[in-house]
Amino acid sequence: MRRRGYDIDSPRGGGKSKLADDAGVHRAAVSRLLQRQSMPDLETMRRLAGVLEVPLRDMLIRSGKLSEDDLPIVTRQQADTAEDAPWLTPQEAARKMGVPPELREIFVKVATQFLSKGT
Repeated sequence: MRRRGYDIDSPRGGGKSKLADDAGVHRAAVSRLLQRQSMPDLETMRRLAGVLEVPLRDMLIRSGKLSEDDLPIVTRQQADTAEDAPWLTPQEAARKMGVPPELREIFVKVATQFLSKGT
């Protein structure tokens, strides 16, 4: 945030408000995130990541809620060469994981957000 010019250290610097405005999110969400009081929803994280020009994966890891092990980077080539890990579409993954049919659409939307553009 500091590298992007947002003054988040001073109470009257306006950096938190400016960041919230630029990302189109509520100012309280930024404050709670910085104080580690709560984890913003995925859409808020996506907006903040976009404004800060940070990949969403990195935002989730930097937030401390997920680790690099939780969100490994797997290329299509790695997946294609893995013996027991054929590449699945989000729809196939939802079905194989037993996601109830009424929740599959939302599962697919969320899962798709984590796929790299080349997959």
